[in-house]
Amino acid sequence: MNKKNSPIALEGLPFILPLVILFLVFLFLGLFRTSLVFFLMSAFAVWFFRNPERNVPEDEKAILSPADGRVLKVEELVEDEILMKPVKKVSIFMSVFNVHVNRMPFSGTVRKIRYTPGKFLAANLDKASKLNERNAVLVEGKDGGEILTTQIAGLIARRIVCWVKEGVLVDKGERFGLIRFGSRLEVFMPPDVRVAVKEGDRVRAGETTIGYLP
Repeated sequence: MNKKNSPIALEGLPFILPLVILFLVFLFLGLFRTSLVFFLMSAFAVWFFRNPERNVPEDEKAILSPADGRVLKVEELVEDEILMKPVKKVSIFMSVFNVHVNRMPFSGTVRKIRYTPGKFLAANLDKASKLNERNAVLVEGKDGGEILTTQIAGLIARRIVCWVKEGVLVDKGERFGLIRFGSRLEVFMPPDVRVAVKEGDRVRAGETTIGYLP
């Protein structure tokens, strides 16, 4: 099985296995209350790193949400780090209760990946976009259109994982990485895209359409 498609994200195993071992040790020692604590912690870790299947829309013009969570903001601006041009931007906040596996919003070729070290401010703050640790993935569609997706670490999230490399072909809805323990995803789309979400909307990675190409 492709590691990206495993029911539990494999990056979660360093957290899950020690908790399971401690649960079994305390259970064997007859310390049932302590073992219960570690059982619940193990169950939460398994649940947090869950990696469910999704029904990806077939509409070729649809741009999908890369993350589960809540839309923080929809805005028009100039992206001044990679694209260097006007865009429409959708920002999504992932709490610790959301699925944290990220999915590609659009099909195409990965043209650029840029990792930027930074701080670990609360991901729901606007300044986290510029100041926090982040990883940007630029995908060029077959029509030449560019979609930029940025993974941003949060207050608790201290590990950004990206499974794709520059030059590879990716499919819309394909899993491409994750961020541990609460974070933020931002999607930068062409200015002529019709945005399909608004602030406060709940979205699901690989299923919810956040915009349509003309």
